[in-house]
Amino acid sequence: MPNVLAIDQGTSSSRAIVYDDQLRPLGAGQRELPSIYPQDGWVEQDANQLWDSVLESCREAIANSGVSVSAIDAIGITNQRETSIVWDSISSEPVGNAIVWQDRRTADLCQKVLDDGMEERIAERTGLVVDPYFSSTKLSWLLRREPYRELADANRLKWGTVDSFLLWRLTQGQVHATDDTNASRTQLYDIIVNEWSEDLLDYFGVPWSVVPTVQDSCSFFGTAHKDWFGKEIPILGIAGDQQSALIGQVCCEPGMAKSTYGTGCFLITNTGSTKCESKSKLLSTIAYRIDGVTTYAVEGSIFNAGTAIQWVRDNMNFIKNSAESEAAAQRIDGETNGVFVVPAFTGLGAPHWEPNARGLICGLTLDTSTDEIVTATLKSVGFQTADLVAAVQNDEVPLDRLRVDGGMVGNDWFCQFLSDITGLQVDRPTNVETTSVGAAILALLGLGRLSNLRDAVRLWTVDSSFYPAMSESDRVRELERWHTAVARAL
Repeated sequence: MPNVLAIDQGTSSSRAIVYDDQLRPLGAGQRELPSIYPQDGWVEQDANQLWDSVLESCREAIANSGVSVSAIDAIGITNQRETSIVWDSISSEPVGNAIVWQDRRTADLCQKVLDDGMEERIAERTGLVVDPYFSSTKLSWLLRREPYRELADANRLKWGTVDSFLLWRLTQGQVHATDDTNASRTQLYDIIVNEWSEDLLDYFGVPWSVVPTVQDSCSFFGTAHKDWFGKEIPILGIAGDQQSALIGQVCCEPGMAKSTYGTGCFLITNTGSTKCESKSKLLSTIAYRIDGVTTYAVEGSIFNAGTAIQWVRDNMNFIKNSAESEAAAQRIDGETNGVFVVPAFTGLGAPHWEPNARGLICGLTLDTSTDEIVTATLKSVGFQTADLVAAVQNDEVPLDRLRVDGGMVGNDWFCQFLSDITGLQVDRPTNVETTSVGAAILALLGLGRLSNLRDAVRLWTVDSSFYPAMSESDRVRELERWHTAVARAL
């Protein structure tokens, strides 16, 4: 019976889980990964520290699994998307820190892209809007500086999203590749013809020599060197974290949607073979590409979800741990008495796309309590999700229920508020680590243990379902007050 190692490299931590062929977790390992904030709006990570956290997590997961490394038959990788890493192809050493997806340093460069009239061309080719979130301007910003430009001119510079860097290190420099889902988030990849866009590479000043080869999400990506785990292990699947969660939630039919609550929040709806032309500033993206067939999705991105709860915990010291946010909301029955928090710490994502917005608290009085601020912060994630749901529905994409996952959904109060404020049934699966599950499914597909994604439906089970209980008038009033707060942030 085969076992697979799922690598889940996220923004806040790196995790690894060994799964059997029934997607039962056998052992896990995890290492926190700190971010670096050199100045306002800049977010970086040490790429070597990122690699070390992955390697240590994998070894810990295998040690905790109770199975020998000889019983690990394949690796699947999922990763934080858009984050850009560049490295020297000779030494394999990173050239500077990774620029994280949350980074806003290229806001001015994005404005120039808009001024140049590139917005429509970018949307047609990539399905994306112009925003510092994506990799294109991050890489362009680096290539305008030394030593990046010098190394690129010498054909020594390699670039990729996190998966590409991990793949390079795992194969000891033998493979420079990525998959369609990660490539689709760079703003340099044509998601219709499934290849790098020559005119966008040229516009952003990116030489062909630095970009990775693009493969299907389920394909052979090379072999992890035996130095790392004691044996060679084939790498058979790669997907960006949110697409991996969509796979892990087995949202394999058009109209099926999932929303993941980690560092940020990402709502993705499967649109099948149709690339959605969004009227609501949502993103059209590749959900996955298997056996040469592309499945598309429409996505809305919230930049701060779990980070907002971390802020009230670590910066404000209003709670001692994230779980206390549920108790705070229950103590006041969710009533914040007019207090609203807009957690635009690194700008606002969909449907606003305003990188220069910053967070605010409004409605404070002398009677305001910490419970009200904590609850307002929790509710802000639900409000933003409701805005994304409305945008998806405005694009005439069918959506009648939501599958949720990520660290925040262990909070029953939050899940019920999500259902109330979106007006949708919310389903929480038994295993909420769906990002790593998606990577495991891709690895099992590569091994032939699953015939197709639909074959994984039997392995998905629901833990709890939540149904709307808020009156429509209350829901409308709450959203109107939320939109007033957002207008102030904008």
